[in-house]
Amino acid sequence: MSTIKDRRVAVLMGGMSAEREVSLKSGRAVCQALQERGYQAVAVDVGHDLAQVLEREKIDAAFVALHGRYGEDGCVQGLLELMQIPYSGSGVLASALAMHKLYSKQTFGACGILTAPFCCFRRGEAVLLQGLPFGLPVVVKPVQEGSSVGVSIVRQESDLAAAVAEAFAHDDEILVEQFIKGREVQVGILDNKAIGAIEIVPKNEFYDFEAKYTDGMAEHIFPARLEPGLYQKAQQTGLDAHRALGCSGYSRVDLLVTESGDCYVLEVNTLPGMTALSLLPEIAAKGAGLSFGELVERIMESATLKVKAG
Repeated sequence: MSTIKDRRVAVLMGGMSAEREVSLKSGRAVCQALQERGYQAVAVDVGHDLAQVLEREKIDAAFVALHGRYGEDGCVQGLLELMQIPYSGSGVLASALAMHKLYSKQTFGACGILTAPFCCFRRGEAVLLQGLPFGLPVVVKPVQEGSSVGVSIVRQESDLAAAVAEAFAHDDEILVEQFIKGREVQVGILDNKAIGAIEIVPKNEFYDFEAKYTDGMAEHIFPARLEPGLYQKAQQTGLDAHRALGCSGYSRVDLLVTESGDCYVLEVNTLPGMTALSLLPEIAAKGAGLSFGELVERIMESATLKVKAG
């Protein structure tokens, strides 16, 4: 008999980031799946009063279905640790590292994991093409946003200023990366094992916010169209990135796989989407034979505190 099934579970959703609406969709799907499997699950729309709500609702465990700032970056995980409420997914440090693209790229580099060459700029610093160690095209992105919010591909110098302004609208730090041409491949990690790699063919220039959350805007191909050795390499690269950041339980790792067989890590998503169009549930279904409900239950059953009591 499940120990968590006998306890009151909060599905944390919504929140205060730019990905609030996506998180609400993820949270509702997760909450329904848990209730259907016999859990005492309650939906909690996360706000500044989260600690009081968790106390009032007598919450014993949490499924974190938040995306973006204040939920995916270690903030909520720290609160749950302080309140001694076991929770799903990665801990404080791994969540913060994965959300911060600069620090995660530096960690990947230290571990020998391939990532696109980049430069980091802070608000007020001039971003000039002549100052970059690589040429066009480039990718401009905020350091701490998810779902491709604020991301632009710049192919002409005249477009650089607008892309920089868009990225700075979401963060005080931005990255300018060398553009890498390759297949967009995403690796699912569950119980700290790679369970498959899916290829994304977006109708837009890249797998942007619209392509991620609009039905029909991207083709999903499972398994990814890679020869067997490269498929295994992509899965291992995803697992290596997950482990390098110290992630727990599950994640989705986004890669670019080039024609020459290089696997560049874009980012590790410690709280990947759990909507009808989301990729981890699709990978779990096709790669591990898990229904959405089974996937949610596996994740929920792994809920723990990551900080040992002193």
